[in-house]
Amino acid sequence: MPKSFFIALMSASLVLIVGCSTPRTKPANVTDRSGGSVAYDPAPPGYYRVKKGDTLARIALDHGQGPRDVAQWNKAENPNFNPNVIEVGDLILIKPPASAKTAKPVDKKSTTGSDKADAPSSAPEPAKPEVVAEPGIRLSWPAKGKVTGEFNETNKGIDIAGKVGEPVLAASDGKVVYAGNSLRGYGNLVIVKHDNTYLTAYAHNSKLLVKEGDSVRKGQKIAEMGDTDTNAPKLHFELRVNGKPVNPTPYLQ
Repeated sequence: MPKSFFIALMSASLVLIVGCSTPRTKPANVTDRSGGSVAYDPAPPGYYRVKKGDTLARIALDHGQGPRDVAQWNKAENPNFNPNVIEVGDLILIKPPASAKTAKPVDKKSTTGSDKADAPSSAPEPAKPEVVAEPGIRLSWPAKGKVTGEFNETNKGIDIAGKVGEPVLAASDGKVVYAGNSLRGYGNLVIVKHDNTYLTAYAHNSKLLVKEGDSVRKGQKIAEMGDTDTNAPKLHFELRVNGKPVNPTPYLQ
């Protein structure tokens, strides 16, 4: 009787061990597929593949373009494109389409038929400003004050301390391609495109005095210094060369 009881007890224990061990393998089969497990093909030339945390304004800035231009290019390519709704993995056109490039040259209708032979020699001239000479663009200081933050890997520009309301000036002639506050970490921001190579960014302003599409002159007041999206009044000033942030100090005079 005791021996048979012992055997029955052992059999029951084995059943419990097997029964308890089987469910433990199930959690290992559950994986989180929302953490970037999908592999995307590399973006083709002229395009950018959207990553987590991107915004259209950020993508445009990082590639030296105006957000509105990028939105228009993509809208022309895809009528259903919505700049306010972009998803991870989407392809964004970041270079002007061929149609936009061909619109740049300005025809001089005053030339006669006999002058057409001279046209090829004069045609390259409008493209010259796009290729900036080796010394690069010459910038004026966008604000008066002490430089409290130098350019480095984490600070993509320089910080100039000041007081709320002090003038922020355009560092060179150009066109305003962004004026708003949709880029996290920049506060009220103005971006001026100077040519196809250079653009400058002016962040943390208290007040913006220009809007997208405005042409500005070097030294023109475009904003007032502030402390939006930062802890003290200052101007964060960036220079981008083909979308890449570079130290603006050597360019300032």
